[in-house]
Amino acid sequence: MAKDTKGSELMVEISAAELPLHCPTRSQVMWNAHPRVYLPIEETGTALCPYCGTRYVLKSAPAGAGH
Repeated sequence: MAKDTKGSELMVEISAAELPLHCPTRSQVMWNAHPRVYLPIEETGTALCPYCGTRYVLKSAPAGAGH
């Protein structure tokens, strides 16, 4: 399971602009640590990488945003 520098579970917030979600992301230091896997996050708002255990959380849109 991915951990931050303090030993806590790694959680990454992403925005709708970053979809489709894949792990590892380009911004992660170890972008080549495991094969790229696309994660379904749109329905539940969360996704867990099966390779490294990073938990992704979809940021909610600001009130009034959208169509």
